[in-house]
Amino acid sequence: MTFTFTIPHVFLTAGFLLAGLENASPPAPTGPITLPPLFGDHMVLQRDIPIPIWGNGSPGAVVKVEFAGQTKSSEVQADGTWRVTLEPMPAGGPFDLIVSGDNTIEVSDIMIGEVWLGSGQSNMEMPLKSNWARVLRCEEEIAAADYPNIRLFQVEHAAADRPSRHITSNGWLPCSSATVTDFSAAMYFFGRELNNRLGIPVGLIQTTWSGTPIENWMSGDALFNDPEFREIVLNMTQENFTLEQFQALYESKVDAWREALRRQVSGLGADTRGWQVPEYDAEDWTPVELPREREETGSGLRQMVWLRKEVELAEEPTGDIILSLGPIHDFDITWFNGKEVGCTAGRRLIRNYSVPEDLIRPGRNVITVLALNIGHRNGLYGEPRQLHLKTAAGETLPLAGSWKYRIDPAEADAASLPAGPPSRANRPTVIFNAQIAPLVPYGMRGMLWYQGEANADRAYQYRRLFTTLITDWRAQWAQGDFPFLFVQLANWQRRQTRPTDDEWAELREAQQMALSLPNTGMAVAIDIGDADDIHPRNKQEVGRRLALDALHKVYGIDVPCSGPIFRAMHIDSDQVRLSFDHAERLSTPEGEPLQGFAVAGEDREFHWADARIEGESVVVNSPNVPRPLAVRYAWAANPIGNLYNGAALPAAPFRTDTWPGITVGNR
Repeated sequence: MTFTFTIPHVFLTAGFLLAGLENASPPAPTGPITLPPLFGDHMVLQRDIPIPIWGNGSPGAVVKVEFAGQTKSSEVQADGTWRVTLEPMPAGGPFDLIVSGDNTIEVSDIMIGEVWLGSGQSNMEMPLKSNWARVLRCEEEIAAADYPNIRLFQVEHAAADRPSRHITSNGWLPCSSATVTDFSAAMYFFGRELNNRLGIPVGLIQTTWSGTPIENWMSGDALFNDPEFREIVLNMTQENFTLEQFQALYESKVDAWREALRRQVSGLGADTRGWQVPEYDAEDWTPVELPREREETGSGLRQMVWLRKEVELAEEPTGDIILSLGPIHDFDITWFNGKEVGCTAGRRLIRNYSVPEDLIRPGRNVITVLALNIGHRNGLYGEPRQLHLKTAAGETLPLAGSWKYRIDPAEADAASLPAGPPSRANRPTVIFNAQIAPLVPYGMRGMLWYQGEANADRAYQYRRLFTTLITDWRAQWAQGDFPFLFVQLANWQRRQTRPTDDEWAELREAQQMALSLPNTGMAVAIDIGDADDIHPRNKQEVGRRLALDALHKVYGIDVPCSGPIFRAMHIDSDQVRLSFDHAERLSTPEGEPLQGFAVAGEDREFHWADARIEGESVVVNSPNVPRPLAVRYAWAANPIGNLYNGAALPAAPFRTDTWPGITVGNR
């Protein structure tokens, strides 16, 4: 059965945003006393802290709450809400809850134990088994999931322009083979570990949404203080600011970005060099197989790369043809036989350009593309089948394969594309409003968070957003600095072959910086990902590593909770000594040689290093870097790296330098 609960849209904190909505609030509800679906049969309440209970009713009505020998009363406020706070209780149960006023509600089979809320995007949402993902040994895991004292609560997807007190859910369900299949796998394996180790009931609240960036999970009050999001938050407080208006605003920003960059490219003289005309001699350009990532054509961040291909057409044209290039990060100007046929700004937009019949010649034809990356490494990166010419008759001529390239001597100085495009879920604050705000102030022990993939291209910005989210959620709940445990992004994509810059490495760095906040913990997943699947199947180990952090830091149990975390370096001539926290019994699997370390000197060019373990330190050096200044380890989307401690927990990726990364300035 699905339950819904609604009271007026209100902001949870007093301040700037609340004032803009006071006149827009609907009248207070009237009718019987109600409870939100958070308070239902089989629920788990957090032990050892005050227990808030709330609901709706007719203004002025008196509500009485009876629970485990406690009786509390409250009057329904003018806005139709009421709330009581029960005294802290130890773990135990089952208990019954009776709420009475003009009507009576009875809730049964309530346990007191440990409550954890889990949130984030698809890797936290990934269930044990579904049509899009499944965990290792999923059938075996589902069959064994008989844990009646683990209770599961799943919030359904919802988005709202302003904070709501409405959620949709099937309510609390005791964990069994029949109920666990669609639940968050990472959360289930975390909860199972706690239940087995602590021997007390565990309540898990899942509120997730695949593919969503962090700003969508942040409150309007938090984002209003960020100059990069203030305009959006101001717009969203307006009752008539529709999704269509948001889309129009986004498109206008993209158009302005494209035109500004187009003018800059022209100002640099790139499109007037004559390199796009068919008569230009490109004999000395470098061969390259396309599609291929930017870094493999030798072009750096904000450098413009020219791509050129000659094609032979056997017959006279009988109409326009379509030139398809797939997606390009981030900006391109494309010519056919020296005439511009397209100019696009967009990270994932498929380039399909119409080539007029009068530009097409039988025999030799020349395609030229000027591509520019602003903070993204992909370049012309689509599937081979996406590169082709299609004639008016529907015949296809493949273009994947051998091209030539040349780096333009000029370098652009441009900001990143605006974040987007918007959708129902892809707008700042809308998921916080609909899937987090309604859960406040339900009593809990702490938060689990697995998110970041959608923000990888804005990793430097994530440094600020992530710590702001943690601080803001703690303020919303007013439970102090409750534990906030998160998963660092797992390895993904093609295996690293050489030292490189990388967005995902910078995002992992941004995540790790949140450990500067009190009562935070990080589960490193750099060794349990999947090169071919952004949703790795080994969620058992993800849940276990989160649980190790909780058992050690929250529950005071003496278990190893982390792999090695870089602490400091000491340079001695041509060697660098690295020291770590959690470095007991450093090792590699099966004693294999240590890998994944790279060093650089003043030129900031990284070279693979020789590395060896000495006690609780690692010593690195490279014959190519006689005067090392910086070290990086496991610095790629899917990096090389095999450093572990004695608990078989992997070292977290790190770098010792603070040189600007490839996502600096991306918004």
